[in-house]
Amino acid sequence: MPACPTSSGSSCATAARATRRSAPRPSPRSPPAIAPPETPPVPEAFDVVIYHNPACGTSRNTLAMIRNAGIEPHVVEYLKTPPSRALIRQLLARAGLSVRDVLRDTGTPYADLGLGDPALTDERLLDAIEAHPVLLNRPLVVSPRGVRLCRPSEAVLDLLPAQRGEFVKEDGERVVDEHGRRVATT
Repeated sequence: MPACPTSSGSSCATAARATRRSAPRPSPRSPPAIAPPETPPVPEAFDVVIYHNPACGTSRNTLAMIRNAGIEPHVVEYLKTPPSRALIRQLLARAGLSVRDVLRDTGTPYADLGLGDPALTDERLLDAIEAHPVLLNRPLVVSPRGVRLCRPSEAVLDLLPAQRGEFVKEDGERVVDEHGRRVATT
């Protein structure tokens, strides 16, 4: 059997054990070494819900900006699946809005129902929203950073991590530049 060449003259088995002992062991608390991705991922805890109407350009632009931030939100088509009265109250409280603030008056039965009457209570307005979900203005977005009625659509940017690149609205208005920064509006 050929001798194992070591500088100290020890056996190969002894040299191998010494090498194994001297090799640094990873700390059980340190994360594994992973090469960072080109674009940092959005933390999984960044859960976003959008109360969305796909027929609305503002709602579509808002949804697209959420996705441009690297987030796939929970999309609730609120005309098909209206939020409960209790959920509407909770969303409004978190957003600091009144029921009147989220009433949509165009393209809805707002005028026919006399909802412009200032004597109507929040309960009566919520009754109307329950009966006619189209009265609820959209899109409402919920994120860990808050709740907003995103009108205009770029209001959603305050609720999101940085955009991952340029964003141009459906109408051609540039909202975010190629570096993911909000573009100043004039």
